[in-house]
Amino acid sequence: MAITVNSAFSEFMRDIVNLDPNVTTNARQSRDNLLSNIAEFDNIDGFFDLCESFNIHFGSFARHTKCRELNDIDLMVGIAANGATYNSYDNWDNVRITASTTNQAQKDCTRDDKTLNSTQVVNKFKKQLENVREYSRSEVKRSGEAIVLNLRSKDWSFDIIPCFHTVTESDGRAYYLIPNSKGNWKKTDPTIDKEKVTSTNQNKDERVLELIRLFKKWNKVKNATTLPSYLLETLLIDYCQTVSSLSEYIDLRFRDALPYVSQHIYNPIYDMKNIQGDINALSYADRVVISNKALTDYDKACKASYAELTEKDQKKAINLWGEVFGSDFPAYG
Repeated sequence: MAITVNSAFSEFMRDIVNLDPNVTTNARQSRDNLLSNIAEFDNIDGFFDLCESFNIHFGSFARHTKCRELNDIDLMVGIAANGATYNSYDNWDNVRITASTTNQAQKDCTRDDKTLNSTQVVNKFKKQLENVREYSRSEVKRSGEAIVLNLRSKDWSFDIIPCFHTVTESDGRAYYLIPNSKGNWKKTDPTIDKEKVTSTNQNKDERVLELIRLFKKWNKVKNATTLPSYLLETLLIDYCQTVSSLSEYIDLRFRDALPYVSQHIYNPIYDMKNIQGDINALSYADRVVISNKALTDYDKACKASYAELTEKDQKKAINLWGEVFGSDFPAYG
């Protein structure tokens, strides 16, 4: 219950949108414990040589853009090359790695042509995790390029992705190579995502992360058609870089970004890493639905702002915001 728009949004962000701080602390401790357990695989005969310096915390939890509830945490686990090589001229999403001739685990995961089968690498990690006593009662499964570890005692799961790190290529960049779900590997670099989100947030007076989390909550409300999380995040980063400043008030920040979402969801949206190209794979029909929703809610947001600032009617404004964010938004009173 709230009697002003500002207090309603404060309550909404604290209790509904942002992750519970206690959950965040516990999740980080659980993540660090998992990485410590995985580090011990390095001493097991017949397993890959690991390289902790290439371990990456990635995804929206690592970028602080995850909204409640916390359902997954993404990790990349570095593997030492041990002389393995790759073809830097392969397409970014179908890279071939020629396996090490000295590491037995890599040799166990090779095809007849000596290339490293990423599916077998993922399966080898999965089997090793199943042997950890702490996770023996948990569900460990492979899902595409990741091993999914569902801890029985936690509300979240871990998506664990093995990776290699490349040398610096002719374009001046080095990449992480992760499984591509088809037996080969693909290039990525989640550190660039994190750096771009962090720098944009700093350049806009620390007002970007909260805006992204609020939009992710809005994305789930009253709509069977939603934007993929990374696509929405990229779209909002693009928006924030087009404006000179963001309002200190989260409701006005959200309102002002809606027209951009409505218009630009029709356009190509290029990934922040500058690797994948256009990541907007939504159908035209889905783009229409999302665009219309953003435009409709922009109209409601404008009316809510007018009710609050001009009519001085806090109740009317809060009720209008409730239409935008659904029943989770605090009621007036």
